[in-house]
Amino acid sequence: MKTVLITGANKSIGFETARQLLQQGYYVYLGCRDMQKGEEAVRQLNAEGLTNVEPIVIDVTDAESVKSARTVLGQKTKVLDVLINNAGVSGTMQNALETEMSVFRAVFETNFFAVIQVTQAFIGLMMDAPEPRIVNVTSGLGSIALHADPSWKYYNVKVASYFPSKASLNAYTLALAHDLKETAFKVNVVDPGYTATDFNHHSGPGTVPDAAARVVKAAVLGADGPTGTFFSDDNSPETGISPW
Repeated sequence: MKTVLITGANKSIGFETARQLLQQGYYVYLGCRDMQKGEEAVRQLNAEGLTNVEPIVIDVTDAESVKSARTVLGQKTKVLDVLINNAGVSGTMQNALETEMSVFRAVFETNFFAVIQVTQAFIGLMMDAPEPRIVNVTSGLGSIALHADPSWKYYNVKVASYFPSKASLNAYTLALAHDLKETAFKVNVVDPGYTATDFNHHSGPGTVPDAAARVVKAAVLGADGPTGTFFSDDNSPETGISPW
């Protein structure tokens, strides 16, 4: 049975991603900052007959928490097949001149630096997996190419702290994919789409199940699947691959 760790998985897209992977036969480690919330999420999945799941406490911005989570997971499994870096924050809608430095730092800490921290901590558990997959959950707003195109539908949605944090995440993913190109790893970023969640005050038109399905698709890629790819049905509905 393949194993997967999902950060920020006790609610919303992360939770639905866990549900869908459980339905596909994966054993899911539900990453969450609060054990009580994680246990409640597990109880909900258990009530649906999905039992191969357990919570793992991990605050992705806290080095000691990440280290502890790695120790705990290493005691539960010798191999991690899939890592989904899903946890993220939105920042504010302020412009580039008004957004406070504290906001930039907080957003980058979660959306960028934490992904590196978690990936480096858990990569050792993935080395013996036959088909290891790393999925970094990005945003369509992370495309620098599209932000430079005045005809793009989200051209005016710059979100001074969030957009650069996701663009940086995309760049890191490319670097990681390159470093692992001679291995069985597939390392990709996925834009779940503009989805109605707490993250955006339920303003998005997309559904959580559809968003999670996009993440799952990258998590279960076969050996012939791509690596170093920016998947986005929202940015590129015809190809499903967004420009960087």
